[in-house]
Amino acid sequence: MNPWDHPLIKKGMTAQLATRRARIAAGEKPLGWKVGLGAPATMQKLGLAAPIVGFLMQRALLLSGSTLSLKGWLRPVAEPEIAVRMASDLGAGATADAALAAVKEIFPAIELADLDSVPTPDNFDTVLAGDIFQRHVVLCGNTRFGGGTSGLTSRVIRRGTEAARSTNPEALTGKLPDIVAHVANTLAAFGEKLSAGDVIITGSITPRAWSTDRASRSWIEMNVTCSGVSGPTSLRIEYSSRPSRRSISMYGQPSSVVPASWTWTNAG
Repeated sequence: MNPWDHPLIKKGMTAQLATRRARIAAGEKPLGWKVGLGAPATMQKLGLAAPIVGFLMQRALLLSGSTLSLKGWLRPVAEPEIAVRMASDLGAGATADAALAAVKEIFPAIELADLDSVPTPDNFDTVLAGDIFQRHVVLCGNTRFGGGTSGLTSRVIRRGTEAARSTNPEALTGKLPDIVAHVANTLAAFGEKLSAGDVIITGSITPRAWSTDRASRSWIEMNVTCSGVSGPTSLRIEYSSRPSRRSISMYGQPSSVVPASWTWTNAG
C-alpha cells in the first residue's frame, strides 16, 4: 500500500486540500508545501510509512522586521529546516533521481508551529486537516544550488552554548530527493501538482526548539552561513512574555525564528 492510501491520510488530505483550494479561491496565494512527523521514531510510533504532507501560503511568510503575536498559541515551537525550491514541475510516478533533477536550490528555513494537540495513531487525519500545526515560516535569502547537502553542518546555539550539531542534516528527515518525490507523488494522488517555484520545507533537522524563552524578556543573535554566498545572515529576536505583549520580533535579513543560533556552514 502506498503511504497516501492509508485511510486516515486519505481523510486528512482530502479535508486539508479542500481548505487550501478554498483559500486560493478567496484570493490567497500559495507558497509551497511542507512535510511533518517524519523523524524515524515518530513514524514508528504513529505507524506511518512516510512523512505526512501539508501546505504553505504566502501569508504565512514572515519577513525581516516582522513582529508576531503569540497570543492564543498553546505550544509554540520553532524548527530549523532545509527548504527546497523547485526548478520544474514534478508529477506522479516521481523517483528520487527525477526529484533531484527538478530541484533548483536549497536554503535554511525556520517553521513556526503551534503544537495544539498530540499526534496519535488515531488522530493524524485531524493533524493533517489542520495543516500539521503550520503557522508561519521564514526563508533565508542565501541559497545553495541543487539538492545536495554534502559538507553542510547545522548547529543550534542556546544562551551561548552549543545545544545541537549535525554533519548530516538529513539524519532526522530522510534524503531530500526522497522527500521531494514523496511530496510530488502524494499531491498527484489527490489531484494536485508539485510545480516549478514551489518551496518545500522538509522537516526539522534538529530536535524542536521552543520559540519562547521563559524569561520575561530576552534577545538572541542568530547567524546563518551557506556555501557560495558572501557572509552570514544575522537576526536578533526579542521576546516579551507579558500577557498583553506575548510576541516575538525579527530583525535582519529573512532567515529564521528560533531562541537560539542556527549556523549552517560548508565543512570544506
